[in-house]
Amino acid sequence: WNDGMDKVGEKGQGESVWLGFFQFDVLKQFADLARIYGDPSFAQRCDNEAAQLQQNLDANGWDGAWYRRAYFDDGSPLGSSTNPECQIDSISQSWSVLSGAANSVRAHTAMRAVDKYLVRRDDRLIQLLDPPFEHSDLNPGYIRGYPSGVRENGGQYTHAAIWAAMAFAKLGDRRRTWDLLQLINPINHGCSAGDIAVYKVEPYVVAADVYAVSPHVGRGGWTWYTGSSGWMYRLILESLLGLRVEADQLSLAPCLPPDWNTYTLHYRYRSTMYHITVIQEDGGNEEPDIGAGNADMPGDAPEQTWGDVQAGVVTDSEAKTMTDTNAFVVDCKCHFVIDGVEQKGEKIRLVDDQKPHTVMARIFVAPTRGAAT
Repeated sequence: WNDGMDKVGEKGQGESVWLGFFQFDVLKQFADLARIYGDPSFAQRCDNEAAQLQQNLDANGWDGAWYRRAYFDDGSPLGSSTNPECQIDSISQSWSVLSGAANSVRAHTAMRAVDKYLVRRDDRLIQLLDPPFEHSDLNPGYIRGYPSGVRENGGQYTHAAIWAAMAFAKLGDRRRTWDLLQLINPINHGCSAGDIAVYKVEPYVVAADVYAVSPHVGRGGWTWYTGSSGWMYRLILESLLGLRVEADQLSLAPCLPPDWNTYTLHYRYRSTMYHITVIQEDGGNEEPDIGAGNADMPGDAPEQTWGDVQAGVVTDSEAKTMTDTNAFVVDCKCHFVIDGVEQKGEKIRLVDDQKPHTVMARIFVAPTRGAAT
């Protein structure tokens, strides 16, 4: 993804850190698929390759406070605090979480960096990378052809913005997840005539990108032609409302604001409708502690300043400012009642009997001490 970086590995020696995380996810999914289809040897091969890849990413992808984006053919890094431009890129951080490859400490630290350096709440956008490519000798490819702050070159690329929200949801950070959704939801860019004058495109469809450079900050890019609309749908339905369907098994693991008591889903399984009412029950108000997520990692670089972005380990005091009672909610259990009959377990089996079914799902959510995974 992000084909604008077409020069990073043009000689076949460069490597992508983010794509390593993506490949890890693909390998783990294919391992599960191979077991289902009775191919344990291929499943084991996928697991072995994933384990080796995870080890290499951990050893070579970490920059001190976030993950690097890639390595050029000559071995020099991209997305590093040592770079004059593109010191941090969001998708390496998001996919370190979404893939499950990053350990808890680094996952939390990486996403704190995204929140600090790439989320621009006042401008209602989430940058893909920062600082943009403009004056340095770095030549990642035709991404440099875009003006600084436009499209992939330091603007919001909506695929990546959605992945960031998904990553916060996976960490259980419900406040930031919904905060980011409000930033990137196109309807919120059309709430007034003034908003429309800035956004300039349709607020009822997803824009592929949003400009981040003056005097066009907040202007939408192309619309009606972006795969990020499908990702937005998945963010809302799967990451936030928590719907999970695997074959004929349905489960719920929502990431909801604490003041949401209930919501309703109407889900069609083949020719059968399931009317699902979800009730959220808060399990307590004790302030969570992200625990190990605050700790320094052995061998991490001392804190330094490079250009506009500060490198190094996030301190305990800084980490605590990003923690609140609405943040890392990691204990989520679900109890189902179908057509008045209590169900055992946290999944229900779907049947295509062409009859409507009423489902009551009680979600018990509790802030939990210790780092979320």
